[in-house]
Amino acid sequence: MEKDTYSFFELIREYKVKIPIIQRDYAQGRERSLSVCRNFLRALKENITQNTQINLDFIYGNIENHNFLPLDGQQRLTTLFLLHWYAAAKEERESSDRQILKKFTYETRTSSRRFCEALVEYCKSIDPSYETISQQILDAKWFYRSWRYDPTICAMLRSIDLIHEEFRNVPGLWDALVQQKNVIFHLLILENFGLSDDLYIKMNARGRLLTPFENLKAEIQDKAVRQGWEKGKLETDRFSYKIDTAWTRFLWEGYRKNNSVDAAHMNLITTLVMAKLCTGQQVIGTARNDVLQRLNSDSSNRELIRYIDLETFQYINNVYECYCQLSEKRAMPSLNLIMWQNEYQDSLLYQILCGDNTSYTHKVLFYAQTEYLLRNSTVDQMRFEEWMRVVRNVVSRADVTSDGRRNSIVRSPEAFNGAINLVSELAAGCGNIYGYLCANPVKSIFAREQMREEHLKARIICDTPEHRDLLFRTEDNNLLRGKITFALECANYVHEINEIDFSLLQDVQIVFERYFNKELDTCAAEFDKFRRAMLCINVDGKYQYYNYWRSYWYAGDAEKRKLFPNFREIEYFIGQYEFKFYFKELVLQLLSKDYDTIISEFVKPDTMENWQYRLIKEEELLSKYNCKYIAITPDRSACYLLKSRRPSNTDGSTKIQ
Repeated sequence: MEKDTYSFFELIREYKVKIPIIQRDYAQGRERSLSVCRNFLRALKENITQNTQINLDFIYGNIENHNFLPLDGQQRLTTLFLLHWYAAAKEERESSDRQILKKFTYETRTSSRRFCEALVEYCKSIDPSYETISQQILDAKWFYRSWRYDPTICAMLRSIDLIHEEFRNVPGLWDALVQQKNVIFHLLILENFGLSDDLYIKMNARGRLLTPFENLKAEIQDKAVRQGWEKGKLETDRFSYKIDTAWTRFLWEGYRKNNSVDAAHMNLITTLVMAKLCTGQQVIGTARNDVLQRLNSDSSNRELIRYIDLETFQYINNVYECYCQLSEKRAMPSLNLIMWQNEYQDSLLYQILCGDNTSYTHKVLFYAQTEYLLRNSTVDQMRFEEWMRVVRNVVSRADVTSDGRRNSIVRSPEAFNGAINLVSELAAGCGNIYGYLCANPVKSIFAREQMREEHLKARIICDTPEHRDLLFRTEDNNLLRGKITFALECANYVHEINEIDFSLLQDVQIVFERYFNKELDTCAAEFDKFRRAMLCINVDGKYQYYNYWRSYWYAGDAEKRKLFPNFREIEYFIGQYEFKFYFKELVLQLLSKDYDTIISEFVKPDTMENWQYRLIKEEELLSKYNCKYIAITPDRSACYLLKSRRPSNTDGSTKIQ
């Protein structure tokens, strides 16, 4: 052949392109393959909008009677056909161009062939009144209902909608494809190389598709060579050699699943790329958040290669080498910290490589661990755990609602970006994090309130290291979860460290460990005692801790209140300035008493309504009716024990006077 490089339009202008019967149905538009199609379209769009040329590599096939029969490249060609049809319809191209598009046809099914012909013949423009292009086509008179059952046609319709999403606002699309030739490929005629159709059919039937990792590995190696990232390196020190030897051996020995480590490689590289996207400038603004979300939900996303620049490439190399060497030396550090809702399987490394339900938070913790290992040639277990403790406290913070729902602070790409940048800033002092915090302000605004507390704890530890373990035991509490300002306030802290009574803090810590280190609502009898004891607490002459919640919707004319339906609401409660003093008073009483003593010794004051006194003294009232909500009458002479928070009246509710 005199020419081997073609654009799609050049190919169909020279040959009639027939997808032969031996080929499978069009797959790029299948529901499970939409990410592949979307990434392919985005790669095309990037080059088209930047007026650069993208080469789609080789399209293989044979020529028969001036018909080109593709044997490899069917998926790319079909998507390009749909893209050219879309450009022609969007720009309402003249009929001569449309006639050339008719030279692309499918032989796999009669319905597929007729659909391609009808699409070009009848769908000459895009109707903006339709939400999707596929719906416009499905509603057209020329569209046969039976075509809905053709898998190729269904896949084409999905691809058309993706094309519309990506290219609806791209001007001059037809010229970019046809005149500028921004998308090209190499055409290879198999018969010129002595390959028969029979041989190809056997290859096509028995061949194994490359895994996402194999594709990514090849793309990284190609990019490294083209951009000279490893120029001058010995072959044995290069990415291509390491990834096939030491690094894969390291993963194989401890992290293989189903006799494969491909998924582990993809999970690790994706996590590292996500971290570098946050600290670099490749993608900025809302676009970065979109990319992070896609990568987090699909670690095999083919667009990954776009975000691997020289800095990220070197980072990936360094991380592999670091963990590989630690594994070989059997020096992988352990992490003996309570993680609460962020518990991981086996280790943070295992969670990233092989774990189920790996979250944004797990990735932040892994990034923090990795930064320590990269920055410190030897692992000091105490310093390592101090560093990870600070990061754990930050990522364990949550937006706790009045209903006790605890929404993780790192649950979105925006929060992930903020957390990674905070960890990146703090990592400069990860070898002695408390010394670093004492000497350095933090610029990041992420989790600012928690970082103020970490600065406070750092000053206490640096000034009086003998209190370090006490602080750690306090912040390990299940209710406090790393945030101990309230506990310090119970020990007289207001503004200055020297206000803290550490002897009292030690007793307060014991109270939290004894009474609030497990989800109390798992033990109904114990939780009822806690709620009755709270009704005994007086702040400024009021015994009304239940006012921390009220509903706009009354039960008849009675106002609804809560009596802590669940344990986690206590965390919300102690964060409310107006009400946390009730809980503080309870904690201080628990220094010398238990729930039973507080309840039994309680004497009814003149200002307390009788119904509240009965709730305190009559144990069975809360337990018998499983009461978590009450409704107080307007004159406060009685309350109703509600069965839920939703009743609009008091019908069927027990009245207590």
